[in-house]
Amino acid sequence: MEWVLPNPFVIDIHVTEEAIDAYRHVNNSEYLRWVEQVSWAHSKALGLSIERYRELDRAMVVHRHELDYLAPAYADDILQLATWIVGCDGRFSLTRRFQLKRLSDGRLLLNALTRFACIALSSGRPKRLPEEYQRIYGNAVAAE
Repeated sequence: MEWVLPNPFVIDIHVTEEAIDAYRHVNNSEYLRWVEQVSWAHSKALGLSIERYRELDRAMVVHRHELDYLAPAYADDILQLATWIVGCDGRFSLTRRFQLKRLSDGRLLLNALTRFACIALSSGRPKRLPEEYQRIYGNAVAAE
């Protein structure tokens, strides 16, 4: 599969009937759910699991989602969802980019961008990125 940036973190998605809406294609809310799923899978692969987030009393919460729906997906489609960290300011924010493609024809279905803000889990208030986040996420930033 050809991607907009090199070395993506990729998950495979098999579209089930539960994802299909009244229009007989994947409901837009599923795309957002998949974006969250690949974000967590990538963070975990980098060594930052939900357990580690809790230990550090920090969370990366969504500040802004931008999702461009380019083509529909259907039941039984096999998709690949790629993500890259494209920004980490070392202070409060992290930005991810996403692309979703159908394997059978390589069709681009979704382009997305999510900006995350760092908060303390205990208070919900903005907090600086822990050094561990700065190091791990900062080293994973893809060159655009």
